[in-house]
Amino acid sequence: MTSSRTAHEDLLRIARAVAIEAGELVVAARRAGVAVADRKSSPVDIVTQVDRDSEALIRERLAQTRPLDGFFGEEGGRGSSTSGLTWIVDPIDGTVNYLYGIPHYAISVAVVEGEADPQSWTALAGVVLNPVTGELFHARRHGGAFLGTSPIAIAAPVPLAESLIATGFAYAPVTRAEQGELIARLLPAVRDIRRMGTASLDLCAVAAGRVNAYFERTLSPWDHAAGGLIATEAGAVVKGRGERRPDHEFILAAHPRMARELESIVGPLGA
Repeated sequence: MTSSRTAHEDLLRIARAVAIEAGELVVAARRAGVAVADRKSSPVDIVTQVDRDSEALIRERLAQTRPLDGFFGEEGGRGSSTSGLTWIVDPIDGTVNYLYGIPHYAISVAVVEGEADPQSWTALAGVVLNPVTGELFHARRHGGAFLGTSPIAIAAPVPLAESLIATGFAYAPVTRAEQGELIARLLPAVRDIRRMGTASLDLCAVAAGRVNAYFERTLSPWDHAAGGLIATEAGAVVKGRGERRPDHEFILAAHPRMARELESIVGPLGA
């Protein structure tokens, strides 16, 4: 066992532990009832107090175990790194699902080498936990992807007409309208579309072969840091436009033999 493998396994162990503890917190809070605490970029871009509490818990636990690492969380938590590592955290991915009691949301925890910039970081370990179902997806760099203790892999490539495609929509009304037009044009060309509301779990669905591909616009680093690594380790191409890595403008995850074809179709449609 190499030292880097051991180090990455230690990071993964920490990510699993904090994700599970945060998951227990958000599920218990949901049973007690939740409400919108604030709105961010638009009236539909909401945050609950539980989002903030979950992030605070994760940050506190990481500070106890990895005090020299940086931190970058959705709800504003920031901390600089002196170790060269940064934790990228979404304390509740799928907050609207969470608010409505839809059991499809996640705790997403990743650790990367470098800053919170997907164009330059190297993802080392990542965990995506659906705390309601108990499904825990995880991966470490060059270690494969897993659901619980079982290895997972992407689905075999299929013709576009037989593909099940996952996507998501932005919060800005103008962008949402554009995306609605795109889906109307794409839908006749594929088997079907799924819009489930949690980007990290969409990426894990690609990793587990539950959908053939996933694409979206306007994601932030915390939306895809962990799920992107899991999908990559399961065999997917996870990319942005052209030769770019995933970014705010575009992310696509698919079998390598399907990625370019799908990008060539959804790109001109305005994805």
